Amino acid sequence: MLKGEITAFLSLIFVLLISFIMGVMQASEIQVQKSLSRMDTDAAIYSVFGEYQKELFEDYQIFAVEGSYGSGSFSEDNIVNRLDYYGTTGIIHQTEAIQHLTDNDGQAFREQVISYMEQRTGVDAVKDIVDMAEDWEIQEIEGEKVQGKEEAAVKNYEDLLAESEEVSDLGEENPFGCMEQISNEGVLSMVLPSEFSLSGKSIDLSSQPSYRSLVTGWGELPVRENMNGIEEKLLFSEYVLEKFQNALSDKEKERSLSYEVEYILSGKESDKENLEAVTGKIFLIRLGINYLYLLSDASKQAEAAALALTVSTMLAIPEAEELVKQIILIAWAVGESVVDLRTLLAGNRVALVKTAENWQLSLSGLMTLGSESDSLEGKDCEGGLRYEDYLRMLFFLKDSGETAMRCLDRIEQNLIFEKNLSYFRVDFCVTKIKLENQAEAGGFTYKYPVYFGYE
Repeated sequence: MLKGEITAFLSLIFVLLISFIMGVMQASEIQVQKSLSRMDTDAAIYSVFGEYQKELFEDYQIFAVEGSYGSGSFSEDNIVNRLDYYGTTGIIHQTEAIQHLTDNDGQAFREQVISYMEQRTGVDAVKDIVDMAEDWEIQEIEGEKVQGKEEAAVKNYEDLLAESEEVSDLGEENPFGCMEQISNEGVLSMVLPSEFSLSGKSIDLSSQPSYRSLVTGWGELPVRENMNGIEEKLLFSEYVLEKFQNALSDKEKERSLSYEVEYILSGKESDKENLEAVTGKIFLIRLGINYLYLLSDASKQAEAAALALTVSTMLAIPEAEELVKQIILIAWAVGESVVDLRTLLAGNRVALVKTAENWQLSLSGLMTLGSESDSLEGKDCEGGLRYEDYLRMLFFLKDSGETAMRCLDRIEQNLIFEKNLSYFRVDFCVTKIKLENQAEAGGFTYKYPVYFGYE
């Protein structure tokens, strides 16, 4: 009896041990199946996002999957079907979040641009201009203030002519001709160097990504912080100047617009309009700088006062001498700004701060500026700023989302025209995705997330 009881006890222990071992083996099998499902999904999603749009990366160093796969028709199912192709058959994929290159004013595009520029040049590459950038907003504000004074000066001059009973035309002694021409015809009419060939290209704005309705992503995905810091904005401007041509580019590519950087800053449909908008902004910055210098130069103040006496006498309104002097100072600053722009558009440098030595326009030169006898082109100033430096300044002062979307306008157009990718649309380009996945493992349903993003 004692021996039989021991055998039954051992048998029970043996059954329990076998059950435990079988349970462990089944659990291990389930875990293995779970791990294999995860591995299959991870491998598939890496393979899918390894099919990034080649030309977009080669030309602009931007990673994105072209979600129409050359069909010109975007669908999230296109990406899910590619997952099945790469070995996830039997696994159900549900999209929880997806990001396109154009979402949130080109957030993903800006993230990749800044990461690329940090790796390529490093933040130290823009350290030298960080201190300058802090003064750019002040210069813009000063320019806008003087613009208001310029507009008032034009009106005051017209009122003086209306009040004058004897003379309504100053003839060759008119220091306000430049100011009048800019008021009537715009800055561009006076600042192009003689050898400058103005582009006549234009585009249809309604077809551009920044103007048309776009395919958009949805859901919550990781985003980079501090996208609008000084260094980040300067790195972005360096990217734009590197990848896109401007009015002074040495080698012009056959693209739908020649002045791409000017388009990114202004968003007009023609090269002419974009260059006019950019030169107008630079003109205002220079106008503020030049006017402030004139107010500090006693010698030039005296010259303006002497001319004001002559002009007010010719207009038979001597009591307006002080008003005429102020108008002359503004007109002189306007004329100097015109010469500054001619200097920049000729590829030369202009001093950031004016002195008696680098001031270029005399009062006699002001009277002929814009006339047939005008031959002033401007001189190169060692240590001054070039046209591209002012483009950097304007980028710093612009909204980053707006300029990012216009960059994408140009990228789309360039890939269509240069690479013959007629189907390509930047809003079809996917940069991040988060999926909820469902697989069968040992008779159980197993759910797990997966995320991929170009970061």
